[in-house]
Amino acid sequence: MKKLGILLVIVSFLISCESGKNQRVLMDANGRINNLLIVMKNSEWQGEIGDELRKFIAEPVLGLPQPESQFEVSQVPLESFGSMFKASRSILKVGISDKNSFTIGTDVYAAPQKIITITGKSKDDLINEIQKNSSKIVSEFKNSDLRAIRKKILNKYWKPSTIETFKQQGFSLKIPRNYNKVEDNGNFVWYRYHLSGGNSMELMCYTLPITSEDDENGNNIVLNRDEFGKKNIPGQIEDSYMMTEEAYTPHIFEVELDGKKAFEARGKWEVKNVYMAGPFLSYTVVDKKNNRLIVVEGLTYAPSVNKRDYMFELEAVLKTLKID
Repeated sequence: MKKLGILLVIVSFLISCESGKNQRVLMDANGRINNLLIVMKNSEWQGEIGDELRKFIAEPVLGLPQPESQFEVSQVPLESFGSMFKASRSILKVGISDKNSFTIGTDVYAAPQKIITITGKSKDDLINEIQKNSSKIVSEFKNSDLRAIRKKILNKYWKPSTIETFKQQGFSLKIPRNYNKVEDNGNFVWYRYHLSGGNSMELMCYTLPITSEDDENGNNIVLNRDEFGKKNIPGQIEDSYMMTEEAYTPHIFEVELDGKKAFEARGKWEVKNVYMAGPFLSYTVVDKKNNRLIVVEGLTYAPSVNKRDYMFELEAVLKTLKID
């Protein structure tokens, strides 16, 4: 029996060692959100192929006061793509090969990581593959970054059951704990994250009744948010309040959020009669079952600094919306 016991211990040890060989231990990915490493020949990056990539990679983010590109880009040739670069969060590999292909890899060398590889049998084939998949490239990297930032900032968040408006209105967001309550009166909720220098990021949520087809089709988004601002977001002087900037028409797209029809609006806000302004992002969800619109909005006040990454964080929070 003693020999049998020793044999079982040895077998168990060998099995555990063998299973350990199959387990991959990935390094932590490095790099900030909205940063992209491009791996391709220097001559191709500086030529027509690189020009085709820059058309959408360097495209400005909608709704920001100053132009900011979608990604901060670094480029290295394949021979320089060593272990340090392999730990990058977002990698786009591009080159001429023996076939036309578009592949997506997840957590290949590090985690979290997204690697997209595009090849073409000739320069023209490669440019065609890039053009054909440009939207997919942007969405894959953006969604990967959204997941990463959500995991980072939502380690601790305010329990929706402790927020009165969420309890009464039957929907919720995961608001990070570093945001502080400004208002929560059962009808709307407002939380603020203080940045340095008096700057801030704001989250607001409220509901509106559906009163017309224009409400359902996203035609009253500006009108509704201006009425809400006039009633609930006063400025520092009399007859001042938050409104949509009159000189800048928001970009509005139909999307889906929490399985429901919604409208994404990106534009600029201002305070009437006060020199204050900045970008906003809102989602207006058509909750047909309850004959209402659910509006969740994030905005930033940060004069003279880049705001792309602030708005990206707000997008990550807004997309946690859940409707009971």
